[in-house]
Amino acid sequence: MRFHENLMQLRREKGLSQEELGYELNVTRQTVSKWELGQTTPEMDKLMELSRFFELSMDELVGNAPRAESVAVYPRAYHYEYKSERTLWGLPLVHVNIGIGIRKAKGILAIGTVAKGIFAIGAVSVGMVSIGAVSVGLLAIGALAAGIFALGGFSLGAFAIGGIAVGLLALGGVAAGMYAVGGFASAARVAMGGFAQGHIAIGEAAKGEYAWQKIAELTSADYAEIRSTILREYPRIWAWLLHIFVS
Repeated sequence: MRFHENLMQLRREKGLSQEELGYELNVTRQTVSKWELGQTTPEMDKLMELSRFFELSMDELVGNAPRAESVAVYPRAYHYEYKSERTLWGLPLVHVNIGIGIRKAKGILAIGTVAKGIFAIGAVSVGMVSIGAVSVGLLAIGALAAGIFALGGFSLGAFAIGGIAVGLLALGGVAAGMYAVGGFASAARVAMGGFAQGHIAIGEAAKGEYAWQKIAELTSADYAEIRSTILREYPRIWAWLLHIFVS
C-alpha cells in the first residue's frame, strides 16, 4: 500500500477528520488532503510526527513494510476548535472550542464549555451578551443568570425575569426586588402577584402599608387610587414601570 493510501486508512481507523489530523500536526486540512491524494509528500519532520502519532515505524508508514497486527482502535473523544485569524481589540473575531471535557473559548464571539467574549455561548459564559447554563453579562440568559438584564431559571439583575427572580425589577414565579411581580412577590416598594408583600401591595392576598386584595375584583376607581398612591409615595417612578402596575 502506498503512503497516501496508508495515511487515509490510518486516519479513518483513528476516527479523525482531515481537519483534526491537521490540528494534531499543526498543518491545514488542505495540506492533509493533498497528502492523501498523493499530490504532495510530507517533509521528513512531518513524516516523523506521523510515525509517532500512529505508533508505526517509518517503513510501515510509507508502505515499505507490512504493518504489524494491531488491536482494535476506537475513535478518540470528539473535539473541534476554530480560531479566526482576524482580531479586534486583541481578541479573535470568532473562537469555537467544543468537545468532551472543559474547552475554553475567548473571542468577540466565543463558543465553548467555558466562554468569554462580547457574545458568549457555553455551559459557563461571561460576556456582554451571554447564553449558557450559568451566564453572566449585560444581557444574561441561562439556567442561572446574572446581569443588568437577566433571564433564567434563577435570575439576578437590575431587570430580572425567571422562575426565581431577584432584581431592581423582578418578574417571576417567585420575585423579590425593589419592584416585583409574580406568583409570590416581595418588594421594598411595590409588589403585585398572587401573594404580594411590599410597601404598596396588590394581589389576591396582599400585605403592606397600602394593600389591595382580591385583584380580580379591583375596579377602575381602585386602580386610579393605586396610581395616585404610587405617584405620591414614589414621584420619580418611570412611566413605563408605573404602567406595569396600573395598565
